[in-house]
Amino acid sequence: MKKLFLLTAIAGVFAFGNVSAQKIKGPKLGIGADFAVPVGVLSDGYKFGFGGSLLFQTPIAPKLNFTASAGYLNLSGKDVTVSYFTGNQMITFKQKVSNSNVIPVKVGARYFINDNFYAGAEVGAAFLSEDGDSATAFAYSPNIGYELPLANKNSLDFGVRYEGWSKNSSVGFFGLRVAYNFGL
Repeated sequence: MKKLFLLTAIAGVFAFGNVSAQKIKGPKLGIGADFAVPVGVLSDGYKFGFGGSLLFQTPIAPKLNFTASAGYLNLSGKDVTVSYFTGNQMITFKQKVSNSNVIPVKVGARYFINDNFYAGAEVGAAFLSEDGDSATAFAYSPNIGYELPLANKNSLDFGVRYEGWSKNSSVGFFGLRVAYNFGL
C-alpha cells in the first residue's frame, strides 16, 4: 500500500510539473469582467461597481510583461441622507446619488513570481462621467493574480486590485477581475 501511495505521489508531482511548465509565451489579449467594492469616501455615495475590460500584455524581459488596458465601470449610486440648517431649523431628506460611468485607460507591468502567480501595477487616466458632467483623474492600480493555463496558449486570469483615482482628492475601490486570455 505504501509503494502504491508513493508511486501515485511521484506521478502526481510529474503531472503537476508538466502543467505548470506550460508557460504561455508571447503576447496575450484578455477580455474580462470587472467587479468593484468602493472604499473610503467613494463608499459614501456608491454601493458597488461592475463592467468589463480589455488587457493586452507582451513580454519585455524574463518573467516581466508590459500591460495596456482599457475598460468600462458603472458605479451604482446609493440613497444618502442630506441634512442642512436654514436659520434655526435643520432640514433632512433622502437623495439618490446618480450612477457614475468610468473609462480607465492604463499602462503598466506584470511580474510573474512563478509560472502562474503575478504582481503588477498600472497607471493612467480615468475618464469619469455623471449626469452629463465629466472629469479626468489620475488612475493607479497595484494588483496581484493567478493565470491558469489552458490549451492553445490561452489562459484564465483571476486578479484582485486596489484602484485609486486622484484629482483634487483621492477615492478608490477594491476590484476583482475574471478574464479569458487569448494567446496571440
